[in-house]
Amino acid sequence: MASPDKVAAVEEIRENFQNSNAAVVTAYTGLSVAQLKDLRRSLGENAQYRVAKNTLTKIAANEAGVTELDEFFVGSTAVAFVTGDPVEAAKSLRDFAKDNPQLVIKGGVLEGKALSADEIKKLADLESREVLLAKLAGGMKASMAKAAATFQAPLSKFVRTADALRAKQEQGGAGTPAPAEAE
Repeated sequence: MASPDKVAAVEEIRENFQNSNAAVVTAYTGLSVAQLKDLRRSLGENAQYRVAKNTLTKIAANEAGVTELDEFFVGSTAVAFVTGDPVEAAKSLRDFAKDNPQLVIKGGVLEGKALSADEIKKLADLESREVLLAKLAGGMKASMAKAAATFQAPLSKFVRTADALRAKQEQGGAGTPAPAEAE
């Protein structure tokens, strides 16, 4: 029979899996309590970093429908449950791992798709969501301006041609004598 504490822990971890849009599994052997505190601080409001027992975490993940992570629940395991921008959380984990090589990213899941450690590092190399949206908006604005110029070009060309013809007619009509009529 499972103890009430373990049942509550599984329930809490299951809720974390269900409420997050990404989860990153790490190994933290060799990190001090102070370093783990720094890691949690670096993740900020974007993610929750939780150290948990492998068996309980595996049960909770399976109950939440996340079976892709089972192979990572070996050794010292902690999970970063990402509720905000996954790119920002991946960057925080990558940057912390650069300074603290004891933190090893094992893998993760993003919106139901399993990610390897390398894929998480590639995710960390992406620009943030806000920067990507700004670039998209800039590209769309440039495309719209180009389209407007393209639609305006025939009209402005016609106006310039008509203006040139009118100027030529005025110049030609005022300075040259009228043709003589045949008698």
